[in-house]
Amino acid sequence: MACRLTGHTAFALAIAIVGWPSLGVAQTQVVLPSPLRLVDVVRIAGERRAEIDAARARTRAAEQRPAIVSALQDPMVSPSLDHLPFMWGGADVSVTLEQQIPLSGIRGHRRASALADVDRLRAEAGRAGLDVGLQAATAFLMLQERQRTQALLSEQVAFARGVVAAANARYASGTAPQSDVLRAEVEVARLEAQARSLLSEVRGAESMLATSLGLDADTPLPPLQAVVVPQPPPPWPALRAALIERPELTAVRAEITRAEADVQVMRDMYRPMATIRTGPSYTMTDGKGWMAMVGLSLPIWRGKLRAGVAEAQAMRAMSDAELRAMTRMFEGEAATATSQVQAWRDRQDALNTNVLPRARMAIGPAIAGYTTGQLPLVSVIEAVQALWIVQADVIVADVELGLAWVRLGRAIGSYEEVLR
Repeated sequence: MACRLTGHTAFALAIAIVGWPSLGVAQTQVVLPSPLRLVDVVRIAGERRAEIDAARARTRAAEQRPAIVSALQDPMVSPSLDHLPFMWGGADVSVTLEQQIPLSGIRGHRRASALADVDRLRAEAGRAGLDVGLQAATAFLMLQERQRTQALLSEQVAFARGVVAAANARYASGTAPQSDVLRAEVEVARLEAQARSLLSEVRGAESMLATSLGLDADTPLPPLQAVVVPQPPPPWPALRAALIERPELTAVRAEITRAEADVQVMRDMYRPMATIRTGPSYTMTDGKGWMAMVGLSLPIWRGKLRAGVAEAQAMRAMSDAELRAMTRMFEGEAATATSQVQAWRDRQDALNTNVLPRARMAIGPAIAGYTTGQLPLVSVIEAVQALWIVQADVIVADVELGLAWVRLGRAIGSYEEVLR
């Protein structure tokens, strides 16, 4: 039975068909927690960034190498025409199956070398996770700084407009010159210009945070939770112990294991390789039969073998030296990061405890003095600007303290110790 669609029905059906793929896309979008915490940012970046997927795929590829390098060489089937008389009176023929078998543990040592490579690549994947976590955390803190600065600018603009109203009132009453009004209006215009330019900076910081999470640049973000790190940094013995698990050191230790296996591989070259060849044969005189052959390689070029062992031993010594140097460097990096955390904690405490309360206390007397005609407008503006500078310093101290904590986590190879 045929069915005709009216215009409105056809239009609605077309909209439904066009909108169907977009509905599927919307259902696959990531739902970010609200408010978005710093620890959530590090976790989501480690789960969604393409760099992590690439590192894991590289590790999966390397996991196949042990089976490849430890396998025997492929056997060779060799049909042979051993003898063909010129008179074409018959022929001697054979078909042999040849297999080479090492008479040493070289296959096991090659497998050990490949397994060490797998461990190294797994450590590299861990290093990539730490790097993307640091990038996402930095983007989170930068966005938080710009959002807090934006809120502070809004308060400053409102206060500056109040100063303009007070200056206009005094000018109308004849107790203040017109220059006070113009000076106050200049301050309002300056703050409004900063607020307008900060809008683009906030949008840029939002895009940077979204992309650092593996999302589209225009992905809407939930509100950010303030970062509170009141606790002091962990003691140095605990940090030094945590350094052992840093992925870079794990990768170097895997390099040492691989170098040791490579030394054994080169030493196994001193031992011969056996070759077994067997198969059916046919001769014109004796008819059908079977043939077999066993051969041994002759590793007589000792200079080449000694050079190979020396090269592998040198690579092993190089990896040992790299491990010592990297450990010392990472200890210095962790110690410096610990000092930075303590320095910014001290600065934050000084600003919140001593500087900011005093800057706020100076506002009331300055406004009262200007209202009564005892102080010029410039005194009010200077007191207010001093407060604004301190408030901006507090925001910077909070953000830098958060960055110092994140860098400390990167230095010790784990964010769990610092982002709880």
